[in-house]
Amino acid sequence: MDGVLHSSREKLYIALSYCSFLKGHERLLLARTLGDIQTLTGSSLDDLSRLIQRKLTTRVYNPQKLPELVEKALKLMQLCRINMVFYDDPDFPPLLKEIPDIPFLLYYRGVLPNADKAAVAIVGTRRPSGNGIKTALQLGTECGHVGIPVISGLARGIDAFAHRGAVEGGGFTAAVLACGLDQLYPKSNARLAGYILERGGCILSEYAPGEPPLAYRFPQRNRLISGLSRATIVVEAPAKSGALITADFALEQGRDVCVCTALLDSIQNSGGKKLAEDGAIPVQCAGDLLREWTHPVLQYSQREQKRQLPLFEEGAP
Repeated sequence: MDGVLHSSREKLYIALSYCSFLKGHERLLLARTLGDIQTLTGSSLDDLSRLIQRKLTTRVYNPQKLPELVEKALKLMQLCRINMVFYDDPDFPPLLKEIPDIPFLLYYRGVLPNADKAAVAIVGTRRPSGNGIKTALQLGTECGHVGIPVISGLARGIDAFAHRGAVEGGGFTAAVLACGLDQLYPKSNARLAGYILERGGCILSEYAPGEPPLAYRFPQRNRLISGLSRATIVVEAPAKSGALITADFALEQGRDVCVCTALLDSIQNSGGKKLAEDGAIPVQCAGDLLREWTHPVLQYSQREQKRQLPLFEEGAP
């Protein structure tokens, strides 16, 4: 849905996106059931509870304020060239329809990821080592060269260098934010965001314009980073890194989880090392990822042989 949004039904979608106490599938149900924003503003919390068949006890629901929020959002969307795509729209990313907690709509600037191209999420710590920076930039550039879209979160550190590499490699990259698209977080990456859009990329979010980057929203947005991707590569991540949350979501969603073998000894990569020990797919370059996708069974067999080889050597006469 490009351009300025004016219909009552479209306003209902935006109003529901401000109802953060609802789950994605509940917003989808209400969008299909209520029909227009007037019905929503006339509904009490008990009314909504009956419709979604879950008792709601939130104190933040104020239906009388929703029309004002929607009108403000429409102005911001026009000013910032923000578009919206709803779950039922043909342009909605099909991979996101497969994840457990489906977003019922997305706000975006730029061009949505091509559904016909398998993408990779490249994530990691906000405080990378020099080698971590080099590797993220290299992986992003290689993915750009071979046409693999790169998905990440525009955060400082690994995310930023992965985005930058993808653009410099002539490829597509999408940044998933944990706030409304009228603002960019962190602000230090505003120039990078502009660079992404200028080169045909995308910035997207499930959060309505004006919504701030609250702490709990970062883990939520991580499910979209992995959900848009066929594989997630953890470049460098300490034990409590948000990148590991993205890896967990990838596993839950049935996607590949990979680690960079060159950085397993980094002091900033204890989380990545643990993933490797748990069986994450080792990669050194974009070519490794392409081979994994082309011959996953063969690659798994080769990894198992390499893992067992030292045992045979040690026990040989």
